Amino acid sequence: KGNLPLVRSIPPPKAEPFKLWLAQVGKERIDEMFDPELAIERAIEYYRRKGYTEDWISQRLFSIRVRKNLTFEWRERGVKTNSEYAILTNDIYRAWSDMTAREYKTFKGLANESLRDNMSDLELALSTLAEATTAEVERATDPESLPEHREVARSGGEVAGIARQAAEKKIGGPVITSATAPDFGRLIMEVIEVQAIEEEGDALNADAAE
Repeated sequence: KGNLPLVRSIPPPKAEPFKLWLAQVGKERIDEMFDPELAIERAIEYYRRKGYTEDWISQRLFSIRVRKNLTFEWRERGVKTNSEYAILTNDIYRAWSDMTAREYKTFKGLANESLRDNMSDLELALSTLAEATTAEVERATDPESLPEHREVARSGGEVAGIARQAAEKKIGGPVITSATAPDFGRLIMEVIEVQAIEEEGDALNADAAE
């Protein structure tokens, strides 16, 4: 709907590719309504093209499901507006990461990019834990007003915050990192290269032993 004025402003011959693209996107969305697995497959291919590992993709898809479950619980209990969703999301983030979602993105140097698409495995796991816990507490306490929802959101985030502190104590350093997807991609490639070198060395040693 928001793209139609833009398409109308383009001369007819040049607008045709945009119309075809919009028609294709519309068809894909309708197909996904009748077969949700198509949306999952599309997301998997998107992340694969971006160079993410299969393990990370599985974790990301799980985080999307958890988020949808949480927003469903909110919606069922009267949370309707985007501003309310943003307030509750920030309460969760602040409770576990000590930052709002916007502050978190700024810390990572992100603009319009997805914050979760630029999280490490551990960051994503903690974010998912916070939202999964919040959804469970929503079901258990059945809050009605926004202040009550905010209290639940903070309590869910605090569970992940405790887990974060425990992890940092064991690791000996911060869990939250300014690294983004390209940094993780380079790290993954370096690990693969090191493993390949080690395997090649093991094979040469085995040959020499024979």
